[in-house]
Amino acid sequence: MISVGPFSIRVVIIVLAAIVAWIAARLVARRLMGSGAKHASSLIFDALMVGLVTGRLTFVLIWWSDYIATPWSILAVGDGGFYPVTGVPVAVAWIWWRTRHEQSLRKPVYAGVLAGLIAWGGAGGSLALLHESAPSLPALELSTIDSEPVSLTSFAGKPVVVNLWATWCPPCRREMPVFVQAQADYPDLAVVMINQGESTQAINAFLKSEGLELEHVLLDPSSAMMREVGSRGLPTTLFFDAEGKMLDAHMGEITMPSLKNTLKNRFGLQ
Repeated sequence: MISVGPFSIRVVIIVLAAIVAWIAARLVARRLMGSGAKHASSLIFDALMVGLVTGRLTFVLIWWSDYIATPWSILAVGDGGFYPVTGVPVAVAWIWWRTRHEQSLRKPVYAGVLAGLIAWGGAGGSLALLHESAPSLPALELSTIDSEPVSLTSFAGKPVVVNLWATWCPPCRREMPVFVQAQADYPDLAVVMINQGESTQAINAFLKSEGLELEHVLLDPSSAMMREVGSRGLPTTLFFDAEGKMLDAHMGEITMPSLKNTLKNRFGLQ
């Protein structure tokens, strides 16, 4: 599963974990204190913001050389660039500091944080299991912009990044230079751009106007790939290993740091 309606599954998991944490903090506060439920639950959301900002800043600093090339992408939090390993401890420390004069609030707030982390971890584990059973690189018969037939499985044998896109999609257009750069930086990676539902004329006109040189641009006039992988929106980026097994998926605009981070974690590519 890549998305729930128009939303990335990872975003849905974070929202659900936050709701679980909020409910747990309120319930424990009522049980232990008889009051303070509203205050405890508000601290949960404050801590969530502190953790997210810290995790984002850590990610930006680690990939600073790529972000500085396109500074606007620092604000593109939809790329999924966060480091929980720093965000969670800082959020926990912030709660401790924030409740230094109201220590009775610590137990319900920390209980909420624990419940949220358990929900997040459980959902993340379930997502990993779904990826284990995810379909392999589909055996779709597509065509190049030169009308040459090509089987998607022909790209197996090396790691494959598949991007589903369309010329009418603004985030698709913005992220195109990322894949041009990835194509140049990772010669052992197949970058396959599968257009969804558009004509050869429209695709060629767009590529020419933007000066984009992409090696593997394929046509999928019936959007069969979106149905195969369960995507509900564009752009969608899929990561397959050399055996054609899907290892990861990203819904929405992807930045160069986010792409590099996934390639490093999933394929060991530097």
